[in-house]
Amino acid sequence: MALRLLRIGAMNIERIQLPISGMTCASCVSHVRQALLKVPGVSDASVNLAGERAAILFDSEQAALSNLIAAIRTAGYEVPEQRLQFEVNGMHCASCVARVEKALRQLPGVLEAHVNLATGRAGVRHIPGLVDADGFRRALVEIGFQYQALAESPTVDQVAETREALAHRQARKAMLLSWAFTLPLILWMIPEMLFGVVWPSMITMHLGMILLAVPVLFWAGRKTFVTAWRSAIHGAPNMDTLIALGAGASFITGPAHFFLYVPNYAGIAAMIMAFHLTGRYVEARAKGRASQAIRKLLELGAKTARVRRNGVEQEIPVAEVLPGDQLVVRPGEKIPTDGRIIEGQSAVDESMATGESMPVNRGPGDNVIGATINQDGLLIVEATRVGKDTFLAQVILLVEQAQTTKVPIQAFADRVTAVFVPIIVVLALLTFVVWLVFPGLLHPLLNWSGAFVPWVNVHLDNFTLALIAAVSVLVIACPCALGLATPTALMVGSGIGAENGILIRSGEAIQAMRDVRVVVFDKTGTLTRGLPEVTDLLPMGGLAQDPHGKTALLRWAAAVEQGSEHPLGKALVRGARERKLTLAGVEDFAAVRGQGVRGQVDSRTVLVGRRSFLNQKGIDTDLAENRMQDLENEGKTTMLVAVDGELLGIVALADTLKPEAVDAVRELKELGLEAIMLTGDNRRTARTIAAEVGIDQVLAEVLPEDKLNQIKQLQDNGTGLVAMVGDGINDAPALTQADVGIAIGTGTDIAIEAADITLVRGELDGVIGAFKLSRSTYRKVVQGLFWAFFYNVVMIPLAIVGMMHPVLAEIAMATSSVSVVANANLLRRISIRPAYRLSKN
Repeated sequence: MALRLLRIGAMNIERIQLPISGMTCASCVSHVRQALLKVPGVSDASVNLAGERAAILFDSEQAALSNLIAAIRTAGYEVPEQRLQFEVNGMHCASCVARVEKALRQLPGVLEAHVNLATGRAGVRHIPGLVDADGFRRALVEIGFQYQALAESPTVDQVAETREALAHRQARKAMLLSWAFTLPLILWMIPEMLFGVVWPSMITMHLGMILLAVPVLFWAGRKTFVTAWRSAIHGAPNMDTLIALGAGASFITGPAHFFLYVPNYAGIAAMIMAFHLTGRYVEARAKGRASQAIRKLLELGAKTARVRRNGVEQEIPVAEVLPGDQLVVRPGEKIPTDGRIIEGQSAVDESMATGESMPVNRGPGDNVIGATINQDGLLIVEATRVGKDTFLAQVILLVEQAQTTKVPIQAFADRVTAVFVPIIVVLALLTFVVWLVFPGLLHPLLNWSGAFVPWVNVHLDNFTLALIAAVSVLVIACPCALGLATPTALMVGSGIGAENGILIRSGEAIQAMRDVRVVVFDKTGTLTRGLPEVTDLLPMGGLAQDPHGKTALLRWAAAVEQGSEHPLGKALVRGARERKLTLAGVEDFAAVRGQGVRGQVDSRTVLVGRRSFLNQKGIDTDLAENRMQDLENEGKTTMLVAVDGELLGIVALADTLKPEAVDAVRELKELGLEAIMLTGDNRRTARTIAAEVGIDQVLAEVLPEDKLNQIKQLQDNGTGLVAMVGDGINDAPALTQADVGIAIGTGTDIAIEAADITLVRGELDGVIGAFKLSRSTYRKVVQGLFWAFFYNVVMIPLAIVGMMHPVLAEIAMATSSVSVVANANLLRRISIRPAYRLSKN
């Protein structure tokens, strides 16, 4: 959810995510964050430029949503709003209206709510993402009314798509409009620049440049000047401020040329703005690609659901599905919401959740995930979780939260961007003054560069040189690249992770994964399947020479265990059914606690259990003793099977390793990581499993409450950061203590809140993928920050000494931002699949 409430003492601590529009660079991020932190009750604020949102932690007793919005707007930015209308059924009088309005106004994100009794409709003004149609419906149901969506109401997909699509269209329109006037201007200037040909006359040409520049600056570039003005009057200059100053100063020389002895740079102003708007458009497209993971996730959800209510089948919007509803899902349709199958069997494509392309067989009693695809059977599914409680909604929230966090290495860049624009404005003024008053200081460098830099003109007068240098400083400085380096990489990385069943909670986890040197695995359910399985069948006595002896042994044992509730008994039955064995019924079943079971199968007495159990019945087990010892030394549990007093053989069971466990541990070692196994099993069993999987260090006989202390000891050893991989249930404290906690589960059973990284699939492939993805993402963050700093450190001095033309400076600035975003998008080309999977394809 976008808003979470935590009660700490007498405080009501809420975490909320607000969309913000109007931010254009890293300076904007700093200004918004500082404005939020000044609101009483706000304890933390994290602002994401690429995602255009802020995550805020605040005490709701001291600060209201309106205070946060007011602070953002006072800083010169906007919080987008949405209006929604819907029908309210069940109202009869003005009191009903008052109750409905009160309930709606109490919902998070609702700014205004009005209800019309005559039309039976409600109109709300709210912040997108904090509350949706499902929230309105629930609020009305709780007070005895019904929510009815209007056909014209915007859908979730439309809301999700609108802002990004609108920003893209506006950026494209502004770019095309600017070039419609700038290209003729350039073509007009070329003959004069290259051949000294002026057409039709000098005055006409100067007037033409001014007239063509006006629509570029004040029509196509109007938003840049408006944003620059707003940020300036609030004392928070940003990237647009620099562009507006540079382009504005250049444009002023046009009219001034007719009254003063100054060159006409109005055409240069148009070019600066055109290249700036082109950069904004390309950047918007690149950011759109970076954020497509969230868009894809939103698009995955079903739009409607076929519900069976009171015996009648009806199709309704998925937002109106209630827990307990019976959903009819036909072959090829999406399962509308999380639920449990009550009728039918089918193969379900769960690739959207797990990244696994192979369909999974599901039947009665199995849980299914909303938005997965029913492939070939009719299913009746009981809805268990709807709206923002669904697995898909939680994944979207987790990805959004990860995209609003920061990598610790970003801290220095944040301190720089906080003061970047004011420093650049001061540098530009100083550059202008120095060139105008002390030209001799910089002329030697200019003369030297004029010999090999074609656009440097050493014969210009001091005022022109001062103007060129100052404008170049303004437009070449680029805080955008600094602000985009981290969020775009996180946006792409977290999106790739979500598509592959790897959910990363924060940027801190990505940086920590880079420094992890030790990976601790919980054994049960992590390295192993977590369920006992039949591993050995050893026929004896009358079955020893029978070619079908193993099958007969398992059939006798599983038949009598059909009456058992013990996990080992269930494992025997499961093993028989996996082998397609037909089991006879059992009668007179009895279980002897801690010993075994007995029963009548086909009128014969069958015993399954420990040595002592059979010995008590007068059955000699000496023949099986040596083989049982060998199996138990391998960490397996053994049971003896006897029929009518005759020992028929040994059945061995064990919690077997996952098929990929050995390969996964080997690849982790190849990545330079040390693997350790942590388990509550006895040392003999633990060492057997560890040796089989290839792990050298074993921490055995560790109680669940002591796992946390074991992680602490490993951290104190100073060998590097420690990652813990577990199921997120009984080892949650250890996952929290580890530098990086990795929860591994299957489908809806996973505890998304339990760890820094959550693996949707139960396979260890995700651990390898998480390390590869984290390292690659961190590498892109570092590359982006390095390029951004390097660019500014090199280009600004070149502009100061007059070696950069204003137009080239603007091109360089736009290129720097686009290149940082494009570089982050290159993450999509990496493969995070384990090498052992690639080699098998």
